[in-house]
Amino acid sequence: KRYEELVSFVEKFGHARVPLKFPANLSLGEWAKCQRRFCKCYLNGDATSKMTKDQFELLKKVGFEWERCRKPWEKSYEELVRFVDKFGHARVPLKYLPNPSLGTWVDSQRRSYKKFLKGDASSSMTEDRIQLLNKIGFEWRP
Repeated sequence: KRYEELVSFVEKFGHARVPLKFPANLSLGEWAKCQRRFCKCYLNGDATSKMTKDQFELLKKVGFEWERCRKPWEKSYEELVRFVDKFGHARVPLKYLPNPSLGTWVDSQRRSYKKFLKGDASSSMTEDRIQLLNKIGFEWRP
């Protein structure tokens, strides 16, 4: 059941980095945490591991992320996903009081996108990031 929920998560968000406290499905975040722990035991050859080779391969197949540490862009993206889940849109105000850095990050994505379209090599925007942002209804114009 949780694996199917993970597959749905991947289809919706384009990645398998389920946050520990994923608001839409708290038990999925807990389950992902356990899978990471089980994987460590499995990879270390621990006979008490609750993970099988088949389970490991299934998780690998959907791009399950074994490490919880995320890069800054991915962390901000996940914060935006939570915002979209809560409010139903990705129009974060520049001065969003509950999370001021999120509004600033959204603004910087728009600026980076403009540079990307102009072929400016200083842009940090990539095709993958554009796809991820489009997938959650990101609005490129404020």
